[in-house]
Amino acid sequence: MYRAFFNLNRDPFEITPDPAFLFPTKRHNEALAALYYGVRRHKGFVVLTGEVGTGKTLLLRCLLQLFKGSRDVAYAYVFNGQLSSHEFLQYIATDFGLDAANKNKSELLLKLYGYVIERNQKNLTTVLVVDEAHLLSKGILEEIRLLTNLETTQSKLLQILLVGQPELDDKLDSMELRQLKQRISFRSRLEPLDLPETKGYIERRLQLSSVNPQNAELFSTHAIAAVFHYSGGIPRLINTICENALITAYSKQVPCVTPEIIEDIAMEFRLGSAYSGSGEKKKPTEREAVPKDALLGLYEELQRSLRASNFGEDGESTRE
Repeated sequence: MYRAFFNLNRDPFEITPDPAFLFPTKRHNEALAALYYGVRRHKGFVVLTGEVGTGKTLLLRCLLQLFKGSRDVAYAYVFNGQLSSHEFLQYIATDFGLDAANKNKSELLLKLYGYVIERNQKNLTTVLVVDEAHLLSKGILEEIRLLTNLETTQSKLLQILLVGQPELDDKLDSMELRQLKQRISFRSRLEPLDLPETKGYIERRLQLSSVNPQNAELFSTHAIAAVFHYSGGIPRLINTICENALITAYSKQVPCVTPEIIEDIAMEFRLGSAYSGSGEKKKPTEREAVPKDALLGLYEELQRSLRASNFGEDGESTRE
């Protein structure tokens, strides 16, 4: 609706997680490197947490994009944490392409074990990705712990990535799950953007979406400060505010977004002040540090992968 008016070739602030729009802050780069390094080095168990809207699913999409052209990686992607233990195992087996119909728990486990062992013998990597993992029951988390028992003397046979809101950290820190906690190789946490990062985030999305990237300064400095104030640096809220701000500016036929427009949007969406999250931030202790060389070239590799092929919304990867 407003693209022609603002000389844009795509919507810059869609809330769907598109890897092409990844804004590589230091924290996002380190989290992506931890996920990638943990899988490639067969570390076994990696955890990523962050508040709602901080970009966790986007990082997962970026990771899957990195693996998209890799014929040695197969993954099951679970995005529903509210499953029973049997449904959880059945979902995983089905996503790996195994026959899971009418199979009891023991049969499902045998199929999964056989599948993972067979792939390992061929030097292939098998990954279980669980999004919204904070919704998992402690029973399912215990099932995941048992799955981590698949290992050789050198490495884990099944790589497990748990991604969720900060409540996941609380569950993993509980006494009942201390055995699972001890098996975590890396723990990363995404935080909201600060003001300079918010400015860079908005400008990058406009540059990527503009016919003429040099003319993508549609938000004034004060407007960006207002966006930061009302979003608290949460990327999803930034997108919502900026998308509606462009629509409002177009309806008023003004060439750029002003702080007054942001104020109106914030009032409409009941955004009274900066987003405060769930309370005190805590930084999980990592069992291992991600080597610095794991960061080098990772973002460039993602960009090459994005240029080489279009990333589908279903996030499909090559599977055996």
